[in-house]
Amino acid sequence: MFNSIKLNSRLAAAAFGALAIGTVAFSNSAAAAPLPMFPFILTPPTEAVQPPVQSMPQTQEEDRSVELPARLRRQVVAYPTREAPGTIIIDTPHTYLYLVLGNGQAMRYGIGIGRDGFTWSGTQTITKKAEWPDWTPPPEMIARQPYLPRHMAGGPGNPLGARAMYLGGTIYRIHGTNAPETIGTRVSSGCLRLTNADVSDLYSRVSVGTKVIVLPMTDRRADLGSAVR
Repeated sequence: MFNSIKLNSRLAAAAFGALAIGTVAFSNSAAAAPLPMFPFILTPPTEAVQPPVQSMPQTQEEDRSVELPARLRRQVVAYPTREAPGTIIIDTPHTYLYLVLGNGQAMRYGIGIGRDGFTWSGTQTITKKAEWPDWTPPPEMIARQPYLPRHMAGGPGNPLGARAMYLGGTIYRIHGTNAPETIGTRVSSGCLRLTNADVSDLYSRVSVGTKVIVLPMTDRRADLGSAVR
């Protein structure tokens, strides 16, 4: 009986020791990594945020807030002419571009033209169209302005603006501009510029092969384009 009591005492001591060791181990583990208060609530994985996709701005938003005079705004006007519908007529003295619609009417756009000594006249055709065109200044322009870049990729900062229509085998173009305040002035090296919104509208109405008539600066006939009410 004495031996049985002694054995039971030893078993109790061993059990107590194991319980103490387990308690210490659990305490150390809890201190190292505390258990969440609500283990049944799962936190969704965090998704990597993708960088925004860069896109070309809308052409209508490209023109800075410049209020053009009423006469230079795009409008349908009465314009008697024998030229076929679809023909472009550049009224150099009045800084207008007319797109003949037929039935005695035309769409009139305000334009910027060549500065003194850089105007020209004649008949050409549109041989190429381009959206957000690159700009490579011709050698003649580089010779006059050697500080110009040799090439500039298309985009909002490009002097050719949103669209360009190339005239025959010349260095001249009908194109947009990132300086809409120059519409109605004589500032270019011979190209004909419109606001980005207007050049986009014209671009959508004409095709390669369109006839373009550029009137000389000396043609002082009266402005024939009266607004259609």
